[in-house]
Amino acid sequence: MSIQWVGVMPAVTTKFTNEDTLDLQMFEVNVKAQLDAGVHGIILGGTLGEASTLSDSEKRTLVRTAVQIVEGKVPVIINIAEQTTKGAIEAARKAKEDGAEGLMMLPPMRYKAGKRETITYFKEVANSTDLPIMVYNNPVDYGIEVTLDMFEELLDECPNIQAVKESTRDISNVTRIKNRFGNRLKILCGVDTLALESLLMGADGWVAGLVDAFPAETVAIYELQKAGRTSEAIEIYRWFLPLLELDINSKLVQNIKLAEVATGIGTENVRAPRLPLTGAEREHVLSVIEKGLNSRPVLPDYKSLQLRTV
Repeated sequence: MSIQWVGVMPAVTTKFTNEDTLDLQMFEVNVKAQLDAGVHGIILGGTLGEASTLSDSEKRTLVRTAVQIVEGKVPVIINIAEQTTKGAIEAARKAKEDGAEGLMMLPPMRYKAGKRETITYFKEVANSTDLPIMVYNNPVDYGIEVTLDMFEELLDECPNIQAVKESTRDISNVTRIKNRFGNRLKILCGVDTLALESLLMGADGWVAGLVDAFPAETVAIYELQKAGRTSEAIEIYRWFLPLLELDINSKLVQNIKLAEVATGIGTENVRAPRLPLTGAEREHVLSVIEKGLNSRPVLPDYKSLQLRTV
């Protein structure tokens, strides 16, 4: 399956049992809810997936399980967030072996690589695999920016680098990328609270977080704006914004897992050192979720608008 790098791609959470093992049953419930809503891909092992706490074996189990669940309906993509080039190349090899159809890649972790080091890292991993790659560009949280000049060099030498998860928080960057690269580099917004703005400015898709709890509403926004029904998309997005703001928070995993519980497609379990929310922090998040549920919009038949080739 080739990846078009368009549409809504959930950065799914990793489900854990009370015994801190993978909860594959609830994982399947959530992934199937995403598929039923009409998402365009499944992304594993990102920040929301608590990748830094997962063992290599657990990551491989998630990929294999997701591949079985989706049955080829949408691509399964695994995030690579490694400290060494050697480790990233090995992760890419295992991803291919386990059935993943694409990679999302962060720059090297922990070490703040310079421009030449970052470019070399991406090149060596990209040249080691034939899987298509989306570069995760998030200098706000990870401290390394992949600039347009760096992308120019990568695109010239690595044809399987095809997309960027744009998380710079600079909405004008969508236009800069389009002006520079046209369709050579697909853009997927990686910040929930800038998603509709990015799509209207020409982004091709949305790597979403609150979609984990509200898949239908998320896909509806994408499909409506794509069909030119902008006012309807804006109306849903305005309802959604207080919930989307739960994603731009250091406790985004706990926040979104609470929302998943409220919509019946997840559990609150997180892996230490993360802990479930307590006290006033928890009450605030629950109040945001409750308010959203109480005013949840009636969605139009957005699925009839889907004109996609995934």
